[in-house]
Amino acid sequence: MSVVARRGNTLVLAICVLIALPVVTRNAVWTDSAALLGIYALLALSVGLSYGQAGILTLSQAAFASLGAYAAAICTVRWGWPPLADLPVALLLPALIAFPVARLVARLSPLATALSTLAIGSIIAIAIRSADDFTGGYMGIAGVPSIGFVKAPASYAWLIWTMVVIVVFLYENLCHSAYGRALNVLRFDQARAAADGVNPPMLVSAAFAISSSIAGVSGWLYAHYISFVSPESLDAHLSISALLMAVVGGAEFILGPILGTLLLDGLTRLLPAAELQGVYYGIALIVILLVARRGIFGLIEGGLAQVRQLRRSRSGEVTALEIEASRP
Repeated sequence: MSVVARRGNTLVLAICVLIALPVVTRNAVWTDSAALLGIYALLALSVGLSYGQAGILTLSQAAFASLGAYAAAICTVRWGWPPLADLPVALLLPALIAFPVARLVARLSPLATALSTLAIGSIIAIAIRSADDFTGGYMGIAGVPSIGFVKAPASYAWLIWTMVVIVVFLYENLCHSAYGRALNVLRFDQARAAADGVNPPMLVSAAFAISSSIAGVSGWLYAHYISFVSPESLDAHLSISALLMAVVGGAEFILGPILGTLLLDGLTRLLPAAELQGVYYGIALIVILLVARRGIFGLIEGGLAQVRQLRRSRSGEVTALEIEASRP
């Protein structure tokens, strides 16, 4: 496989960012929206890795993002660390919590896993609210400093989307590696994966820990960009929104969660009233489940496959029976 084919998602995203950001950052409102969309895209990517690849239906990603955000706030405001020195803490803390959680819930059914991870997220939120002297309790922590050389909103937009590109690059490398192929087999047939010498609980737990680290990075960026974090900043509603973004775009595709973020959260910002967000999300989810259960990218992939088969049929390579069998 050529380098371009192996890095196709990264190249497409990088080109789109280089084209769109110079235009978007000319407007202050659009710049702020672009920065927040990048943060939510990272959160949706973490759901894509945990659910689309590892098969863990998680509702705790916002809680792991809040751990990254509070790690940034506590290290810089409470302990006086310089920005960037807190990034390893924001990466490792969610992973250290997520790994043993995944070992416990990996064998459960999807519904039980979702409820379990939701409960873990609630426990984390309660712990944050209860530690008044450490986390600020319900008041939160204000005055989180900017990241050194990055101060203006436009600079943050570039930094955040650069981080998104880096995460997609690493995500793509994982999918093309032996571990990524093992995850792909594991998602469809655990017995086959175990027969191939894969340790399913360990591999799934590692994937969930990595996805939680990505969520921690999104929280770290959020805290430094907003300069404030509280228990309501990254709550359970955001976990549900991130899951919807991944499902609508196509959780099993690398760029699916990003597309879902742009369609759901991006278009929601154009609605005349914020109260319509839930209605819009619900309609989008129903339409996707009825029309394309694999998300928008799955719909596109299916359409392209049918076009290729039709072309082959015209050249006599595929029979009409094969075309009929390929239709959803």
